[in-house]
Amino acid sequence: MRNALDLNTVRVYVAVVDEQSFAGAARLLTLPSSNVSRHVASLERMLGVRLLERSTRHLRMTEAGRLLYERAKPLLDALLSTEEELGAVQRELRGPLRMCMPGEAPRLLAPILAEFCSLHPGIELECDTRMTGLEVLREDVDLSIVFHRGHQEDSTFITRELATLPSIVVAAPTLLAKTGMPHYVRELKSLPCITTLSALKGQPWQFQNAAGEIVKVPVRSRYRVNSGELAVAGARQGIGFAIVAAYPCQEDLATGRLQEVPLDLCPAPLKLLGAYSHRHSVTARVRALLDLIQVRLAESVNPPVDPITCGTV
Repeated sequence: MRNALDLNTVRVYVAVVDEQSFAGAARLLTLPSSNVSRHVASLERMLGVRLLERSTRHLRMTEAGRLLYERAKPLLDALLSTEEELGAVQRELRGPLRMCMPGEAPRLLAPILAEFCSLHPGIELECDTRMTGLEVLREDVDLSIVFHRGHQEDSTFITRELATLPSIVVAAPTLLAKTGMPHYVRELKSLPCITTLSALKGQPWQFQNAAGEIVKVPVRSRYRVNSGELAVAGARQGIGFAIVAAYPCQEDLATGRLQEVPLDLCPAPLKLLGAYSHRHSVTARVRALLDLIQVRLAESVNPPVDPITCGTV
C-alpha cells in the first residue's frame, strides 16, 4: 500500500511556493533551510514526480507541483482556520492582523478598529492606508477594505459586503447657475464632472435603471481624484458635478453649499467591501473584525437621509 502523504512535509512545500524561495519558507516556518530542502526532496521521492524547477533566480512549479499546491493549499488553510476558531472558543482572540484601507475609510472605520482592539487585547493590529485594493492581498496582508460601485468583476479574491452607502449627484449653486439643472443622465456627458483617478478603476459614472441594471455614463473631467472628500471639495468650488456617498454631504446640502441633482436614474450605491484571498484562509480574527464592522456600520451609515427621489422626471 502506498505511503500516506506527510502533512507537515506538504505544509513545507506549500510554504516554499507561497514564499517563492526555500529561504523564505525557512524564515516563515522557523526551520533551517537545509530542513526545508530535505522535506521537499522527500516529498518528491515519495510521489515519484518533480514538483519544482529550480534555478539560481527562479522557482517554478511543474504541472504536478501545481496540482499538489492547488489541492493542498485550501486544505491547509481550512485546518489553520479551524484550529484558530476552536482555540477562540477557549481563549480570547490573539495574534497579528494585517489590513489596509483607502485613506478616506478611517472616517467610517477608525472608531470600530479601536473598539475591536479594546475588546480583544491579544490582537496585534497593523493598518496601512497607503496600500489599497485587491492586489495587496498577494502580499502579506490578511484583509483589504475597498470601495466598489456597480457589479463586482469575477475575482480569485473573496469579498464580503460590509455596508451599502446610498449615493447622490451633487453640484454647487454657482455651477448650476452656469449650466442649468440637468434632469437626464445623458446630459452629464456634455457637462463638467469630477471622476476617480484609479479608485473604482476610473470607471464611467454608474446608475441603476428600474430593473436594477447598471447603466454606465461616460463623463468629461479635468478633476480626477481618489477620495470622496476631495470630490466633495471640488464640487463645492463649482469645478464639476460629483457622484458621492450621501451620508457625508448632509451638512453641505443643509447649508446650501451643494445641491442634490434629481435625475431620471439613481446613482448605483457605493459598497464597502472586506476582501481576503481565499474563503478558507479567513481567520477567526478577520471574521470577528468583519462581523463588528458590519454591525456598527448598519447602526451608523444606513439611516434614511431623505434624498430627492430618482426617476421622477
